[in-house]
Amino acid sequence: MIKSWMVIGGVAFVVALGANIITPSDRQWFKRLQRPRWLVFEPAIPLIWTTIFICGAWSAYIVWEKNPGNSTTWFLMGLYLLLEIVTIAYTPVMFRLRSLKIGTIIGGAGFIIGVILTLAVLRISGWAALLLVPYLLWSPIGTYTTWEMVRLNPADA
Repeated sequence: MIKSWMVIGGVAFVVALGANIITPSDRQWFKRLQRPRWLVFEPAIPLIWTTIFICGAWSAYIVWEKNPGNSTTWFLMGLYLLLEIVTIAYTPVMFRLRSLKIGTIIGGAGFIIGVILTLAVLRISGWAALLLVPYLLWSPIGTYTTWEMVRLNPADA
């Protein structure tokens, strides 16, 4: 029998693969952009996001196990999925459109969805809500960084 954590982890993994839908020219565009001087943690960003996605999947697993198959639980699984899709869309959409403003908007939208999800999950499980806190802490940092890059790269806004 397939366990719920396998399905949740598998869906999260498949959605995360969407971040790789970028071309070499997309990467070159982003690499040439100026970054804020304080952005010294850029090499750690993939590890940070991997940790955040693991926490999100674990949170979803806790919520599912509290009340599997319930219509509210399915709705929350949809919110988890929406949050991951919006978060993953940041890179390929911003790169493809070559627009830092779009990246800022997507980052802000992800944060709003994250807050809504966390508040909804809090009623079900404090631990599940706590596992979403890394997203709520990191997402504004990434969004602010992109917003700062708009100022530094006005032609690529």
